[in-house]
Amino acid sequence: MPSLFQPDTVFSVSNLTALIREILEGNFNNITLEGEISNYRPNASGHLYFTLKDEGAQISAVMFRGRAQAIRFAPKDGMKVRCTGSISVYAPRGNYQIIINTMEIAGAGDILRILEERKRKLAAEGLFDADRKKKIPSFPKRVGIVTSPTGAALRDILQITRRRNPGIDVTIFPALVQGDGAAETIARQIRAANSFDMCDVLIIGRGGGSLEDLLPFSEEVVVRSIAESKIPTVSAVGHEIDWALSDYAADVRAPTPSAAAELVVPIQADIKQEILNCEEEIYNQIKSRIEKYKLMIKSFDVGNMEIRFRSIEQPLLNRLENAREALKSNMDERLKDYRNRIQQNIHILEGASPKTILDRGYSMVRTADGKIVRSNQDVAIGDNIEIIPATGKITATVSKTEKTKQEA
Repeated sequence: MPSLFQPDTVFSVSNLTALIREILEGNFNNITLEGEISNYRPNASGHLYFTLKDEGAQISAVMFRGRAQAIRFAPKDGMKVRCTGSISVYAPRGNYQIIINTMEIAGAGDILRILEERKRKLAAEGLFDADRKKKIPSFPKRVGIVTSPTGAALRDILQITRRRNPGIDVTIFPALVQGDGAAETIARQIRAANSFDMCDVLIIGRGGGSLEDLLPFSEEVVVRSIAESKIPTVSAVGHEIDWALSDYAADVRAPTPSAAAELVVPIQADIKQEILNCEEEIYNQIKSRIEKYKLMIKSFDVGNMEIRFRSIEQPLLNRLENAREALKSNMDERLKDYRNRIQQNIHILEGASPKTILDRGYSMVRTADGKIVRSNQDVAIGDNIEIIPATGKITATVSKTEKTKQEA
């Protein structure tokens, strides 16, 4: 390519930048560029700022609101796109960028594809299962934080923790959060926290950044260390729209590090107020029970006890007296009946007594050997007999026997 200037030409910075701008903007207007979105930053005004990159280089890109409204998909980091636009040079900074007019998806970015494959693999192993999730303690005494010791995320967490509950101890596990060796450092600190049981809950995260910046939190070694943690974990990586595989392995995912601190650290004033409310409620319940027991005990003083005892005793005494009278009356009736029956039996026995019969003028006749004479055939003429009247005894000799007319 022929030189555009003489070898001994001396340029000012402005002149050189103007020449570069003329060359670039004059020759690279309406070009098509394919690359992967990185560091995507939508502006509140509607403009889109991001970087387009491939394996060997990157270029800043901007798409203004009027053109951005025509996009029919949601751009995000790692997405591979095809853009049409023009090169522009910003002279005050001496850099160049592409101003994009149209943009369409060219295919999923390599990073997102790798992450999706890794996500499917780890999910198949059960590392993201809901039944593995542990409950975050409601009142932790010690909070651990695995993050960069110089990052804004740590400052935010510490500030919120001090504001909400200065009584909670915070243990910082310093770690690299991006670049080479970051994943191993994060995993090692998670294992250290578990080995020495150094906290009740563990926040793992960092502030926002590009998809590449957040990659360490999606590495297998980090995801597995989170899944194996016996300490409940909270993943707080980037901003709300950012995500990492640590979000799926952790017990809870927080949209930001600040949100993680608010989730983990209870407000001390709220705890104190809750304790006061419980104390008041317990006091009122105890007071109410004491008043109730006082009323119950009052009914057991000497006077009331006697009245209550009499009210219980009197019906029982009445029943006892009635039973006694009924028993006495029943016994009298039975004795009277027995007396009558005995008297009747006496009369019957007296009527059947031989003495009674003899008293009426009858006599009993016996033979000499003491046998009762019931018939004239029981004796013979000349036999000695004994005649026993009501009193005394008569000895006689049989001189004659004969049958009565009835016997004949």
